[in-house]
Amino acid sequence: MLAHNAVVHGARPAYREKEFGIWQTDSWAESAEKVRALALGLLSLGLERHSHVAIVGSNRPDLYRAMVAVQCAGAIPVPLYQDAVAEEMAYVLGHCGAKLAIVEDQEQVDKLLSVAGEAPALQTILYLDPRGLRKYDHTLLRAFHEVEETGRRHAAEYAAQLDALVSGATARDTCVMLYTSGTTGKPKGVVLSHDNIIRTARASAEFDRLGPEDSVLAYLPMAWVGDFIFSIGQAYCTGFCVCCPESAETMQADLREVGPSYFFAPPRFFEGLLTSVTIRMEDAGALKKRLYRHFMAVARRVGPALLDGRPVSLADRLRYRLGALLVYEPLKNALGLSRVRVGYTAGEAIGPEIFDFYRALGINLKQLYGQTEASVFITQQPDGEVRADTVGVPSPGVELRIGENGEVYYRSPGTFVEYYQNAQSTADTKDPHGWVATGDAGFIEPETGHLRIIDRAKDVGKMADGSLFAPKYVENKLKFYPDILEAVVFGNGRDACTAFLNIDLGAVGNWAERNNIAYASYQELAGHPRVLDTLAAHVAEVNRSVAADPMLSGCQVHRFLVLHKELDADDGELTRTRKVRRRIIEERYGVLIDGLYSGAGRVFVETPVTYEDGRQGAISATLEIRDARTFPVTGAGRVAA
Repeated sequence: MLAHNAVVHGARPAYREKEFGIWQTDSWAESAEKVRALALGLLSLGLERHSHVAIVGSNRPDLYRAMVAVQCAGAIPVPLYQDAVAEEMAYVLGHCGAKLAIVEDQEQVDKLLSVAGEAPALQTILYLDPRGLRKYDHTLLRAFHEVEETGRRHAAEYAAQLDALVSGATARDTCVMLYTSGTTGKPKGVVLSHDNIIRTARASAEFDRLGPEDSVLAYLPMAWVGDFIFSIGQAYCTGFCVCCPESAETMQADLREVGPSYFFAPPRFFEGLLTSVTIRMEDAGALKKRLYRHFMAVARRVGPALLDGRPVSLADRLRYRLGALLVYEPLKNALGLSRVRVGYTAGEAIGPEIFDFYRALGINLKQLYGQTEASVFITQQPDGEVRADTVGVPSPGVELRIGENGEVYYRSPGTFVEYYQNAQSTADTKDPHGWVATGDAGFIEPETGHLRIIDRAKDVGKMADGSLFAPKYVENKLKFYPDILEAVVFGNGRDACTAFLNIDLGAVGNWAERNNIAYASYQELAGHPRVLDTLAAHVAEVNRSVAADPMLSGCQVHRFLVLHKELDADDGELTRTRKVRRRIIEERYGVLIDGLYSGAGRVFVETPVTYEDGRQGAISATLEIRDARTFPVTGAGRVAA
């Protein structure tokens, strides 16, 4: 596919990278030459066929090309999360037996060197950025670009071997190994073949009519399957351009400059953008506030219909066009979403209000449902059939069925080969006929064929009175509010639901400044009485909404508290993809859960924390527990006044 793109799309941009404030461009022809040079250089280092190569760093064209160069040399790339701590990397390196690692900079080199004893197979580390490494012991270290140059100098010596490896590759060979986020235990190595990636990438690209004129911003972790399918799978299938931001800190500004036509972000990203918009509008002048509120009301009423091609009156079309001139287009431009033709969100359910906000602006934001084990795509939303409460219809080539217990199963060309060195987990997840258990509970709408996901199957339970308990449904409603960054709801087997909340320090801090409220720490602000009053109002509104759903009305939150610290992946409370590890939270904060259900008004807690420099510590606090307003339900989900 790379060779094809080098000929057919040779002069078109394959990668753009912002470096020192300037966008640098590599064409497909240039990228093909660099991939070949690196592959030859890897062979000169003695890289063996079927061996594993760790790739660690932020989104960089050189690292994307390194994954393909590793494949050319007959080996298997294993991207790791760049923000993972050294101990997490040690597990993956040891499990896959990586002999070679290709990393971005000194930070990643330091991590790997610190755990070299736990990864005895590791023999060589290639680094991209030499800054800070001059005085290191280079016994294990080699400069990335020097290996590339070695490949060019010794091309004649290794060319025949490389050509034989490339021509001998088959669709059944392993394309990449990606590790799961490990919400319930140790991460598992998901083995995906070239056939899995290529067939899935082609089908999904055709579904949304992606082509070489499109572009995508690559900013999500390279170890995540979504980034691999977008930035390598679909990019190589269609020939579109992959743009890499200068850094995580400049990502938003780089997004505005690039203006991608194809964009993916998890719900947390869209929640954060909406929070920033809300904060800015609170600080705006009276006229701007009035214009924004007026035209956003028009947008919510008219925008989704226009996007889906449904009939809209001439008067409403004119109002919307005026709103686009004054509000929607300037706002989309500020968000960097002006040119987005196809946008997706997945990973967690997105709040309906957040989803509708972006579609009201005219942004074609859709939902997909996927897993690492499926090479991402299980369902997608076709244009004109986009709804906040479903995740769409089966992607091309995918079959769906619902088990007797309500669990969703799928079978597709993207179905993974196996979990590496874990035959038992492979057999537990994938049956002999290729059906994969997703671990999610849901149902297929008979009239539309759309899939609706309720929650993780293991998280769905029953309240003490037998009513359905689905925590993620309530959590997503709570996180719609800009003040609430994270929520964890409890209630399985209990008489009532309770919740932990995390405040969004940016949103609540901005509110505190506007209201002349002084605070010295996150903990102090999170426990401020006026903050608790505001969150109590949010919880009450969510309860009103939940009470209107006859199936889930038992999930109203009766009591809540605001945690004294943010839930953190470094503390093991979240995965690297920001998913809540419920079991760990239940174990670590058991005293708080007991307090919520005992009727206590305050509870003391001491919690271990990991600081940015890796030091361990603890923080303690006495947290106030608030009762929440709940609503009775009458009839088919009608809320009593």
